[in-house]
Amino acid sequence: MYSELIDLLPAERIRKNEPMKDHTSFAIGGPADLMLVTENVEELRKAVAFCHANNMKFFIFGLGSNILVRDKGIRGVVIKLGNNFNQLRVNNEQISAEAGISLSHLAKAALQYELSGLEFAEGIPGSLGGAIFMNAGAYGGEMKDILLEVTTIDHDGTIKKYTPDEMLMSYRKSIFQLNGHIIVSAVIKLKKDKKESIKARMDDFARRRQEKQPLDYPSAGSTFKRPPNFFVGPMIEELGLKGYQIGGAQVSSKHAGFIINAGNASARDVLDLITHIQKKVKERYGVELQTEIKVIGEE
Repeated sequence: MYSELIDLLPAERIRKNEPMKDHTSFAIGGPADLMLVTENVEELRKAVAFCHANNMKFFIFGLGSNILVRDKGIRGVVIKLGNNFNQLRVNNEQISAEAGISLSHLAKAALQYELSGLEFAEGIPGSLGGAIFMNAGAYGGEMKDILLEVTTIDHDGTIKKYTPDEMLMSYRKSIFQLNGHIIVSAVIKLKKDKKESIKARMDDFARRRQEKQPLDYPSAGSTFKRPPNFFVGPMIEELGLKGYQIGGAQVSSKHAGFIINAGNASARDVLDLITHIQKKVKERYGVELQTEIKVIGEE
């Protein structure tokens, strides 16, 4: 089997028992049995075909900014979109980009070409693919507002292009969560604006993030989805849970909507803290909080 993999990828991009804590913004997670680091669409298609041919389960991720990997790690294969999966091309008011590119890099590129519409994404951690998958958003903007086309491959390696209507995007949801198709690239539609105006909006959002979010600690971003008619942070704060800690996992004292890794947190610490918060919020407000982060791997 290893000889088959060598035909697909260079040896240094085939990793056994790879610690997932080294590949997630939470800095938490046990080992993956096998990690394949793919750097272009053809390598990705070959890796997926290999997994199917060998009846191996697989999970695909980019920058690991919105996932919590359990402590025993991941059985089977994880396929990582590597550093070269980040090409972009600008054509008038459109940017075509590969799924592995970071949102912040993409927003900075839009600024350089005097294109407005991506300012909200400047400080969102993670890759374009992950942002599309979750319909990421902030400060009144969402990915669905700017997407013109998304290209995927299915688990048989067939390429499909999606129009905005076919993506079924709503708050933190997309068709890709339902059909499992793998996002490989996208075309976004922006509009011309003055560079200084775009930069001013980006600087404003960056300042607000710096003031309100615990950017100096490992986390997976906002822990919970926002329920209708409620704001998560204020609810948790009103319960007196700011700074509440289980093991190394802590409700941020800067923003109660974030759980941070305050020091050597385990996934179990984070999950226990999530459960505790959900229980308290349910008791006080009658609201069932749903997690925004994706939890994967074995207990």
